[in-house]
Amino acid sequence: MVNQSFVPLDVQTDTTEGFRGRIRSRVLDELSIVEVSANGHRVLRTPSLISSADRLYYKLNLQLSGHGLLIQDNREASLRPGDLAVYDTHRPYTLGFESDFRTLVLMFPHEALDLPADAVGQLTAVRLPGDAGLGRMISPFMAQLAENLDALSGNSGQRLANNAVDLIATMFESELDARRETDAGSHPELLARIRRYIEANLGNPELSPAEIAAAHYVSTRHLHNIFAASGTTVASWIRARRLDHCRRDLRDPILADRPVGSIAARWGFLDAAHFSRIFRSSFGVPPSSYRRQDI
Repeated sequence: MVNQSFVPLDVQTDTTEGFRGRIRSRVLDELSIVEVSANGHRVLRTPSLISSADRLYYKLNLQLSGHGLLIQDNREASLRPGDLAVYDTHRPYTLGFESDFRTLVLMFPHEALDLPADAVGQLTAVRLPGDAGLGRMISPFMAQLAENLDALSGNSGQRLANNAVDLIATMFESELDARRETDAGSHPELLARIRRYIEANLGNPELSPAEIAAAHYVSTRHLHNIFAASGTTVASWIRARRLDHCRRDLRDPILADRPVGSIAARWGFLDAAHFSRIFRSSFGVPPSSYRRQDI
């Protein structure tokens, strides 16, 4: 049941008899919301299980009752009720519970989160307290999803799940901001500000490296060097963020009647043929087919 609800895992327990467990879940397009309540046990994501995976997912854990221990990337997070923690299914991890517990897990693909994987990698197996910072707002929201799991369906359920991912991205960005160097001129901080600027201006088809550089009082050459140091280019980053927003809008049932060309234009793609070509190159199918297919 665990493997069917998440990704393949090695499930272990010291209980020899009388084991009890319950799983309740909702699958909303590419997002899964799963409540698990059970006796103490542990799950392991091993390299051999990872090797057969063809999709990258993050899992966000909200501890509802009991205590858990998450281990990944040489870090350990001890989780109390209300605490949140993220882990990556594409790297080994262990999540264990010594005694009875209840937890909510939100599982979503990497591309659903508008943050680079290397940035999220800094937060895996890090306790995000539910009684401090943005956790005070996000933890209760997630807990309400668990309490109303049966009501999460259709368009409204999918919207709420997407809202949860947006809130998580905001919390992660806040946590990353707190970890970055305080020097506003340092590359990590400057790159973060530039990415936020790009995100806010994706709908502008005239968005260019020259404009971005001028808005941040740096040379275009320096802008390109900052992105090169992060392993990408300015143009590639803009294109990837635009495509991800288009992909998400195409799967949004609220926007089902909006033409593909209108969605593309909303995110800065004015040439419909060009948009169709690069969308197919990135996701394997034309945008109209992607909108119709079951994933």
